[in-house]
Amino acid sequence: MSTTAADTARPETGLAYRATGPGGDAPTVVLLGSLGSDRSMWDPQVAALSGEYEVLAVDLRGHGDSPAADGACTIADLAADVLALLDRLGRERVHLVGLSLGGAVAQWIAAHAPLRVRTLTLLCTAAKFGTAQAWLDRAEAVRSDGTAALADAVVGRWFTAPLIDRDPGLVARSKAMVSATPDAGYAACCTALAQFDGRADLARITAPTLVIAGAQDPATTPGDMRVLADGIANSVLHVLDPAAHLANIEQAGRVSALLAAHLAGHRERSAAFDQGMRVRRAVLGDAHVDRAVAATTAFTEPFQDFITRTAWGDVWTRPGLDHHTRRLLTLAILTAVGNTHELDMHIRAALRAGVAPAELAEVFLHTAVYAGVPNSNLAFGLGRDALAEGVGAGPSDRPATGSTDAEESS
Repeated sequence: MSTTAADTARPETGLAYRATGPGGDAPTVVLLGSLGSDRSMWDPQVAALSGEYEVLAVDLRGHGDSPAADGACTIADLAADVLALLDRLGRERVHLVGLSLGGAVAQWIAAHAPLRVRTLTLLCTAAKFGTAQAWLDRAEAVRSDGTAALADAVVGRWFTAPLIDRDPGLVARSKAMVSATPDAGYAACCTALAQFDGRADLARITAPTLVIAGAQDPATTPGDMRVLADGIANSVLHVLDPAAHLANIEQAGRVSALLAAHLAGHRERSAAFDQGMRVRRAVLGDAHVDRAVAATTAFTEPFQDFITRTAWGDVWTRPGLDHHTRRLLTLAILTAVGNTHELDMHIRAALRAGVAPAELAEVFLHTAVYAGVPNSNLAFGLGRDALAEGVGAGPSDRPATGSTDAEESS
């Protein structure tokens, strides 16, 4: 399969990135790198994945071609940069991959914006990186002496000693990468790592997660990675040997294979979610679904995922009945069981979609015979109120007066 690649650096408007892939509707993989790196550190994985996926290799704030904001920043700030990039590109859900600093950013997004993440992969990172003072000291050293003064020590942690000895070219390129990182950007990200502690948020991560550690990594040890795997419910840990901090380079083939298997293993689940979201929007309308998504929390996200994949992505997409028939069945069943919140929501969605009030009346009359007059009386009342508010008669798509979060669930 042919691939295309494009470098896009937008220092005035956001992060720089390189997009590579087959085009069309290929799922998107986002790669977020280590402190002191640029997007070229992901070249082995870009080559391995871009035949089937759109791969976005991203320069984090203050790295590579991305701009560095003035002063300190937080991991939440770096995550907001990434989410803004995805919004600008129109990528609603992605496979998210992060190493070291990029792994901290990926954790934050998975915990705080769970519907944006199809799968999560964390390499050589941590829920907490050492002591705050050590990072503040490093930030001060960079401001005083520059990133070039740290390059030898940083690269010494990136790779195992045997690899350093046998590949001087890799070492030279890596030192140049560290030295090219702007001092202000590197120091700001040091302060972000000093403040970061994501341990309490690990339980909020629901995305299927692959955790990869380097057996010889002195910066984020296998023990640090075990904390991640133990804290994230749906996760699996692999420890690669030999590998230090940039395991994606030292064990490029193994990391790429693990990543490809992880993505492929959850492709059917992701496809069902995407299909379900399209049907959900078609039936209920964008305004309603946008409200439901905006109201999603880490607590309610598993249910949102479940109904989108199962109700909308499976049942509503079956070929045996068209959507109009399924609408009428849904209205009849909800009337029969007396489910007020869901019934009101589906009455309004039906009116907005152009279902005639007379047809709704026939559904409620028919249901009265077989499920009882009181329930149908309730349905007629809800329909009367929706029509009185002008639902279906114009562009307004506001929620019903007195609506609750429960009404936004489906």
